[in-house]
Amino acid sequence: MNDVAVSVDHLSLKYRLYRERNNALKTALLRGRKSVYEDFWALRDISFEVPTGTTFGLVGRNGSGKSTLLKCLSRILYPDKGGFRANGKMASLLELGSGFHPELSGRENVFLNGSILGMSRKDISRKFDEIVDFSGIEKFIDQPVKNYSSGMYVRLGFAVAINVEPDILVVDEVLAVGDAEFREKCAQKFRDFKEDGRTVILVTHSMRNLKDMCDSAAWLDKGQLRKVGDADTVIASYERALKDGR
Repeated sequence: MNDVAVSVDHLSLKYRLYRERNNALKTALLRGRKSVYEDFWALRDISFEVPTGTTFGLVGRNGSGKSTLLKCLSRILYPDKGGFRANGKMASLLELGSGFHPELSGRENVFLNGSILGMSRKDISRKFDEIVDFSGIEKFIDQPVKNYSSGMYVRLGFAVAINVEPDILVVDEVLAVGDAEFREKCAQKFRDFKEDGRTVILVTHSMRNLKDMCDSAAWLDKGQLRKVGDADTVIASYERALKDGR
């Protein structure tokens, strides 16, 4: 097995920030001039490696680029420079209810979301009871998900993603939603993943969860990599910077 699950190589991504409120092409053409904008680098020259079979955490203030980086790794966003290489099948759980259709039932969305994540209908049918049992929403599985609470959304989404059996699981703040029992079930799944030689890349604002779960970590600040390495060392540096107001 390759010793590196994910290798990020000088990855950079920028957005255009328009100075005018209305930046439509038609408006610009009618005015006879180009729209005025400036480039904002959400990520700049990010490089690190995630060892296979580890839990890797991303830390940083809001707006530091953590979720943007996960979207790049999940191929939702594409970098302007650099890139990454993943060794194995990857599954992602980034946003609440992503891949769900609000008008469909939980049952129908299990099959829809599972197929989006690369599972065959046969595999979904075989694992359906396990998915529903893990989610803990058996009584509501045939109700439209538009009536679900935020906790029910993330329970079902995580239950589907974890049963794809990916080599690499990318998760954004899943532990921030749900009750203590569900969060412990998620944490146990992450531990099982590690024992099976799988890899988790995790974003959470809970320093306790990061310390308990992560082997290594990267600290992002304003789109740039400040530090990468052993989780305890990186988290300690990040917490010192927060305390010092840096």
